[in-house]
Amino acid sequence: MPLSQSDTSRQQAIELEIQARVAAELKRLRAEEASALKEAQKKLSESTEQQTDDFKITRQTVSKEVEALRAKLQERRKVRELPESVEAARSEVVRCLRENDRRPLDCWKEVEAFKEEVRRLEKGWVEKVVS
Repeated sequence: MPLSQSDTSRQQAIELEIQARVAAELKRLRAEEASALKEAQKKLSESTEQQTDDFKITRQTVSKEVEALRAKLQERRKVRELPESVEAARSEVVRCLRENDRRPLDCWKEVEAFKEEVRRLEKGWVEKVVS
């Protein structure tokens, strides 16, 4: 019997040593995992801060560009006098529509004359812009 007790105690000692090694290995792996997680969180926060800064810069840049475009549009809004022919055609359309308020389709001649005057005006503008 003494032989079997020594085998049992040796087996228990080996088992305890294995458990201690496993516990140490688990502890080491948890420490590595915690370190890797901490590093990943640090990189993520740095990246988020950089993106936030980039977003602020981009937003400011876009806002400035929008304001510049608004200023340009305000400059272009200058109302110009219409040529006499366009104004006369417009007045004829208005007069006809007032006289024929129940039958606006009777004003097709005046509307066509107005459209023709506008076409001429547009054509002149396009020629000016192209040349």
